[in-house]
Amino acid sequence: MIYIKNLTKVYHSDSGDVKALDEVNLHIKKGEIFGIIGLSGAGKSTLLRCINMLEKPTSGSVEIDGVEMTSLSPNELKEMRKKIGMIFQHFNLLTSRNVRGNVAFPLEIAGVDKKTINQKVERLLDLVGLSDKADSFPSQLSGGQKQRVGIARALANDPKVLLCDEATSALDPQTTLSILNLLKDINKKLGITIVLITHEMNVIKQICNSVAVIEKSRVVEQGSLLEVFANPKTDTARNFLKSVTLSELPEELKERIRNLDHGHLEGRIVKIGFFGKVTAEPVISTLVKKFDVDANILYGNIDHIQDTPYGMLVVELRGKNGGANSAIEYLKTLGLKVEVIVNV
Repeated sequence: MIYIKNLTKVYHSDSGDVKALDEVNLHIKKGEIFGIIGLSGAGKSTLLRCINMLEKPTSGSVEIDGVEMTSLSPNELKEMRKKIGMIFQHFNLLTSRNVRGNVAFPLEIAGVDKKTINQKVERLLDLVGLSDKADSFPSQLSGGQKQRVGIARALANDPKVLLCDEATSALDPQTTLSILNLLKDINKKLGITIVLITHEMNVIKQICNSVAVIEKSRVVEQGSLLEVFANPKTDTARNFLKSVTLSELPEELKERIRNLDHGHLEGRIVKIGFFGKVTAEPVISTLVKKFDVDANILYGNIDHIQDTPYGMLVVELRGKNGGANSAIEYLKTLGLKVEVIVNV
């Protein structure tokens, strides 16, 4: 659907050149929700604006649905942009128009007849849950309602792609979740390809099928969401994942570990990361029976991503004759991530 190849964007100024994007390559499949995550200044917004040619790339190519965007004439680009909707962090609504008028605006510009406009606006407001707010003005709406208007407006010309520029960062957590659920519902009902940029991993976790991590103008990691969660390859990805995977040990647990009385048995305290089907397996009870070890679960958490469970356990393993070490090696053969925290 979207192929981005060797995309580079350089801004020129009197104080020197700034490379905002550096040889970016991405493939976004038709009908998926693709997230691009990075810190402020990493190049996320520039990348999004290059997709719809609001920013002209310095070099490289952007192909959408078989059309090379960088080679289009101004008139061709104007027509192509009708297939690309966009929603913004700060909504960008027309304050002098009511909700109905804001959603109708792109259709009026496109020269659509009034009857069709009224029918489409009514349908879109129903889709985003704002049928009862059609005559309200932006000043009378909450942040979440304003973003719903922005989404309806972006869908007015039946786009094939919806670009989301930090669409939830100005919203509270509960409203953010409702907007993400709306986008997920729109993706499912309309089959529209959604590309969103964010600096919040929880947004990626809630909605995306695939993700790219951008750092200092370059894409440093990309893949399916499950792949990146299960096996992050870069420090940047791992740091983002810390905010949603609870991989750090609470201070009270660290203190408890320091004060444990391990007795006369050999022991190891291990942190076990699990992902997917193995979560449902009786791993700990198998260790106890197979290697004649005692297993004391000190801490655990579990969550889900796209119905796939993931989480962490901290377990004290105690045994004789190398039993604890054998148990750890067994855990690794199951594909679990095992980190020895304490050797006793």
